[in-house]
Order: sequence, then C-alpha cells, then structure tokens
Amino acid sequence: MTVRFSRFARSLEVEKAFTVLAAARTLKAAGRDIVELEIGDSPFPTTAAAAAAGIQAISEGQTRYCASPGLPEFRQAAAEFVRQEFGIPAEACHIAAGPGAKVFEQFFCEAFLDPGDGVLVFDPAFPTYRPNIERRGARVVLRPLRQENHFRPDIDDVQSFVDGDESPRAIFLNSPHNPTGGVVTEQDLRDLADVIRGRDIVVFSDEPYCHMIWDGQHHSLAAQPGMLSQCVASYTFSKSWNMSGWRLGFCVSSADTIEMIGKMINTALSCTPPFIQMAGIAAMQRDRAEREAGMKQFAARVRRLADGLNTIDGFHTLPPAATFYVFANAAAVCNRLNITSHGLAMYLLEGADDEFGVACLGGECFGDAGAGYVRFSCAEPEDRLDAAVRFLSSAVEWTGRVQRYLEDHPEFRLVHPYDSVP
Repeated sequence: MTVRFSRFARSLEVEKAFTVLAAARTLKAAGRDIVELEIGDSPFPTTAAAAAAGIQAISEGQTRYCASPGLPEFRQAAAEFVRQEFGIPAEACHIAAGPGAKVFEQFFCEAFLDPGDGVLVFDPAFPTYRPNIERRGARVVLRPLRQENHFRPDIDDVQSFVDGDESPRAIFLNSPHNPTGGVVTEQDLRDLADVIRGRDIVVFSDEPYCHMIWDGQHHSLAAQPGMLSQCVASYTFSKSWNMSGWRLGFCVSSADTIEMIGKMINTALSCTPPFIQMAGIAAMQRDRAEREAGMKQFAARVRRLADGLNTIDGFHTLPPAATFYVFANAAAVCNRLNITSHGLAMYLLEGADDEFGVACLGGECFGDAGAGYVRFSCAEPEDRLDAAVRFLSSAVEWTGRVQRYLEDHPEFRLVHPYDSVP
C-alpha cells in the first residue's frame, strides 16, 4: 500500500539551487568542467579563531545538551555583537541560537501566523518563504521588486497591504536581498517602521548578508525605535565567517518573542550543539579582520562578474550593491532565443557544450517577478568567473544548440516574450 502524503507535503517546492547543484556535481563526476555559480556558499575556509574554538570545545566535552535558546555566553556575545555593529538595543534575553538562519522563518510563522492571515512578500524572494508561510495556512501577498528601483521595496506597497488586506499580519523583509542584491536604505526602514508601529503586524527581517554591503553599510529594522517588539531579525555565520556546514545562526527579538521561540526550539530541535556556539563566539569576538578581508575578495569578484556580463549583448546588471550574487537581466537574450530564463540557465549548464558548462539559476526560481533574469553566485575564483563570461558570450550565439536543447526540453520554450528588457 502507498500511503498518502498531506496536501502541504504534495505541494512543497524545494530550493532549486540545491537541485541545480546536484545536476552540476553529476556532470562534474562524469568528467565535464563546470563553473559552479549556482549555490550561495563561501569557497573560503572557516575563519581561524572559530575553527580552533570549535575543536577546543569538542576536546573539552562541550558536546552535550544545553538550554534551548542557547548558551548564556553565546547569547551575551551575540547581543553585544548586534549592538556594536548594527545599533540594535539587544541584551542576552533578546537572542536565541539556532542551526543557521533558515529555521527562524518557520519559528516566526509558527509564533505569529494563523490560517488566513496575510503575509507581504517581495517578489522575487528566497524560495523557502512561501512554504513556511503556507505551512501555517496563511496567505502570501506578493509585491514586485523592480530593477529600475534598484530592487528596493516600495513603501506604498507596504501601506496598501497594511490598509487594504483583509487580515494583514506579517511582512517578510530581506536585505541585503537574495537573489537581486538590493539593499534597503535607512530611510526605507524608518518609513516602514512608521507604517507598522503600534499595529498588530510583525516583520521577519532576514539579514544573512549583513556584512556583504559594497556601498554604504547595513541597517536593521530592529534598530528602529520600538521595532524590537515587532520584528524577528535573523543572522547566520554561513556567509560572514564561512561556516555554512557548521549550521549556526541566531535571531534577535523582544524577550517575550524569544521565550516563545525558545519553546519551539525545545520541541523541534532540543538545542544547538554547544561546541558550535563556542565557535560562533570566537568568530564574533576574534575574527573580524579575517571576515573583512574575505568580504573584500567577494566585493572584487562580484564587480568583476557584473562588469563582464555587461559586455555581453542582451545582458544588463546594476552596479553591485551587496551580496555575492549578480542578478542579470537577460530578457533580451531569452526573447531572441525563445527560451525561458531558467531554461537559459540549464542550457548553459548541460546543453551548450559537451565538455564545459556554467551552473546558474533562472530568476523564476525565486518567483514570477524574477522571470527574465539569471542569478550568478560569485564563489568561484576570478579566472573561473572570466571563463564563465567568455563561455556565455559564445553560448548565447549558438542558436542551433539552443534549438536542439529546446527540442529535448520543450518545458523551457518561452511562450510569451519578457517585457522587462532594459
């Protein structure tokens, strides 16, 4: 007998970066040379003090359970960190540790959303937002991010959601933004705070790329007056300290919200391993110089790739503002080749050449507003980025190869031309 999965399980869509990653690794194992620009992972080793502290903590027996919200010393260190770096008025009671930042999406939704509640999400968006919202029976309300507005949220969209939705309850805010690299300004955050302050509306402020700002500095909604009680800000060690495999993050919110999230950690995860938290303390306290050196390398790579893509006829990118992604408008290329943007990405990976390929993601992997764009990660060395640009400039001219690929993959044939041509 085949058992029946729930409606939610049957509707679940995964983060496609990992699907493309699997395809890229399969091709590499078969001998093909693949430039991997699909996954948002750091190529650098974990920062030195963090790695050493984690090893030492294991040797000292920090391998047992701890309090669900985290070690007291980790919570204190994280509070001091966000106070100093982002001006958030946090104490230890405002911090909860978790295995990365993504888990706090789910806990936020469980803490605040009921069936039928409206949740404003800016499109394109990180793909795990929707399933976490829909897991609670809430409604995703989409508003677009536009290249001409540098992919910043429009405050009028926030106001219309708050005033016009039948049950406005929450907002998902991601800055610096994945996949577009857009950054909200401090004035944007002031305006957002003024719209929601005193209303029964909460914000999930997703901030994993907080140190990948190439022009200006990072600002958090949690630093705005009164917003600590109306938002949950999440952070990860994956990007800043190259600790993606350690699975460590934390969230910042009011003491009451952290107490509730602590209960959820207790019932779902028990706790985050103490030795991993000890590594995180060392990262925050002793690895700033190494972190900043790594950020400079990322900034150079993302600018190099953006400049290279802009030399290809039909590609258009903005000057990089943040993150290690380039979100390139490829609508003109897609229209000319009659291929969807994710179809173009998959063609570059598996269809353009029998010995070489570039792994990247079509913008529609992040929502309908991403259609016509292609997202590239900049985790590869500079010479590999240059090789990717050279390959792209040739591959988009091989119309015969494109048509043969579409014959084998008709699902990628473009039905209606994109209208987002710059």
